[in-house]
Amino acid sequence: MRIYLDDDRKELVSVICNRCKKELKVENGIVKEGCFHAEAKFGYFSKRDGVMHHFDLCEDCYDRMAAGFAIPVEEEEMKELL
Repeated sequence: MRIYLDDDRKELVSVICNRCKKELKVENGIVKEGCFHAEAKFGYFSKRDGVMHHFDLCEDCYDRMAAGFAIPVEEEEMKELL
């Protein structure tokens, strides 16, 4: 869950893991620790037609979620970190 300073959503002030409620470190609008952010837009032919879900997970909760996958997560090393 992301909390912003105002309705314009320009300045991020807090990120809270949707699963365990851990508050992640945010400095000057930048998340300073591992965070998985997801957005899912459901369109036609879905049970959630026209709905968008978004959530954040801390690294520990992401690891728990990914460990339950029948097909493992594909992993590759990034050349540059932004």
